[in-house]
Amino acid sequence: MEINWKKLQNGSDIRGVAMDGVAGESVNLSCEIIETIGKSFVLWLKNKGATQLTIAVGMDSRISGKKLKKSFSNGMVSQGANVVDCGLASTPAMFMVTQSEKIAVDAGVMLTASHLPFNRNGLKFFTKQGGLEKNDITEILEIASAGQFSVSEQIGTISEYDFISDYSELLVRTIREKVNAPNYDKPLDGLKIIVDAGNGSGGFFAYKVLTPLGANIEGSQFLNPDGRFPNHIPNPEDSKAMDSICEAVKRNHADFGIIFDTDVDRSAVVDQNGNPINRNTLIALISAIILEEHPGTAIVTDSITSEGLSWFINTKLKGIHQRFKRGYKNVINEAVRLNNENKPSWIAIETSGHAALKENYFLDDGAYLVAKLLVKLAQMKLKNQNLTNLIADLPVPIESMEYRILIKNREFSNYGQNVIEQVTEIANSTPGWQTEPKNYEGIRVKCNNLDEQGWYLVRMSLHDPIIPINIEADVKGGVDIIKNKLRAILEEFSDLDLKHFV
Repeated sequence: MEINWKKLQNGSDIRGVAMDGVAGESVNLSCEIIETIGKSFVLWLKNKGATQLTIAVGMDSRISGKKLKKSFSNGMVSQGANVVDCGLASTPAMFMVTQSEKIAVDAGVMLTASHLPFNRNGLKFFTKQGGLEKNDITEILEIASAGQFSVSEQIGTISEYDFISDYSELLVRTIREKVNAPNYDKPLDGLKIIVDAGNGSGGFFAYKVLTPLGANIEGSQFLNPDGRFPNHIPNPEDSKAMDSICEAVKRNHADFGIIFDTDVDRSAVVDQNGNPINRNTLIALISAIILEEHPGTAIVTDSITSEGLSWFINTKLKGIHQRFKRGYKNVINEAVRLNNENKPSWIAIETSGHAALKENYFLDDGAYLVAKLLVKLAQMKLKNQNLTNLIADLPVPIESMEYRILIKNREFSNYGQNVIEQVTEIANSTPGWQTEPKNYEGIRVKCNNLDEQGWYLVRMSLHDPIIPINIEADVKGGVDIIKNKLRAILEEFSDLDLKHFV
């Protein structure tokens, strides 16, 4: 097959166009291709020393999910692996199945493209040790490209197992034990909680977790799986999605709101007044809980977190804020590294809603993050307190904006690096601007002039020809002043599309 296998790699995942329907996007993740990837995954596991293999497979609600799951499974069984079809599932569940005492599997695979449009799909891989790394995906795709597969002496089998129910029971048990309320079985009794699954895979959380715990889920929305995503993108970072869950909380006079992305590895929440708790406020909230349990430990975040959050973690909570590179695997690996160096860190979290807790295998699990928040919500309710009391002192910037600038040059990585170097050189000579000495990607600059009072970050996107720019200011009009100075620098680069940076 004449296929650009490398193009299917998206960091530590595989992603591609799985069906027609979007102009200019041709299918590159067909049933034939994904069957080959299934064969390649089995061969990769065998190269690592595995012999008789059992592999669990789940999918999100995407239209292409069922046929791709069938082809992927056929590829694996043709190489002698047994397949456990877990049906509609979540990405965290497909790791947790490898830890299950009820069913023995060697690996788990989730078919998902996260929050991407309906025509996309992809694969996330797990072994008992955790999620695969970027180099592992490269190796699997190299095997696929070579296409050298032997005929297995014995064809594997395909069986079905409802693991999402097991996973839900684990969350229910965790919440009950940690709240330890007088009403032990129903610690969420008396709480009205709205769930917005965005027609992805997260609807189970309302029916299989909240209801058994006694919560009133009336008013929850878009729980039915529908891969066309007809109501809004299932993405806690999307403004339309967040507006929808905030309005639902206010409309139903709920105590709490929860929103998941398509495959439930990310989440955000809404307070009792319909205010969103996402990005910096979500990190602040879970940091307050973690640092109460583990004082003085490190909170690892991505690079675009605010100065106010750093103050809140470092000064108010007496923790250690460690910014690191964007990318959920990057922040997770940094937290693991700190622990290996005897520098305790109990959480790695991105502003996107990816959160991985040490107590939960450092698995980025949106449902477990929510469970952790629900435990604290129930405990504080017993004291007639609100969860948001924990972040009452979090400074919030007056202005905050994110811009994404397209690089039109084919050699976009090198071009983008040249842009960052030029911005760095000019920033170092600009009065009132101070580059951060400890930064792990791009350039982060404090803007100390009285009419700015903020900061900006210029970096390269992890995979795309995009330069994201984040700007915050603590004075009105500060973002525009910083932006205009940056634009004057960027206008020197003819291959930057600045039409949205105005």
